[in-house]
Amino acid sequence: YPSGNLAIIVVRETKQFVCIVQEDKPNNAGIQAVFQSNGRSTCYHPNGTVWININIQGGQYLDQAGSRVRTWTWPNTVTSSGPHAPLRPVFISLNRHVGVRILGQDKIAVSFLAMGQQAKFNVGTKVQVSAVDQLPPPSQLSEDHLLLLAFRIRIWRLFNKLHGCLTFPSNEQWDKIKPPAYLTTQALKIIHLCMTSDVSEEVRSLVRAIIN
Repeated sequence: YPSGNLAIIVVRETKQFVCIVQEDKPNNAGIQAVFQSNGRSTCYHPNGTVWININIQGGQYLDQAGSRVRTWTWPNTVTSSGPHAPLRPVFISLNRHVGVRILGQDKIAVSFLAMGQQAKFNVGTKVQVSAVDQLPPPSQLSEDHLLLLAFRIRIWRLFNKLHGCLTFPSNEQWDKIKPPAYLTTQALKIIHLCMTSDVSEEVRSLVRAIIN
């Protein structure tokens, strides 16, 4: 971002990738969107609720209250029942600088605009299935990146508790201080990333232990 804060993280390993969009904040930057090469992607409203959720069959668009606004299915997707709902182009702005455009399964673009310069990332991928229960192999998010994200949540929680201790030095209930809602939301998102990444159960357990 023009502020110097990290806006977009792209992790690549062989033919797999994960693209993460962060808020424009120096500290405690929330995750605004996650795009994965296995066909699964999620964008979040500013309040943390799911805005757009995409999988290998199609996607859905939700409002800030979590109510479904519209859904669609990708062409050539086999569904168990019901008609195919075609995609109508989707354009959303995650913040002042980052936008998302969805024109098709393999035509999903993240655009970054700042100071008269623009960069585009194609995060769409063509994943076809012959049946609803067939899933592609999970995308690769490295163990180091998962652990780094988990430790960041842990550090944020420690800083939050330290702030509470400094604000109320005589409080004997320090151990009962609960983390703010945004940290809980971020922890859930990281656990979701962990479960959809091809890592060992040991690493998943370690991530959960670090966050909790």
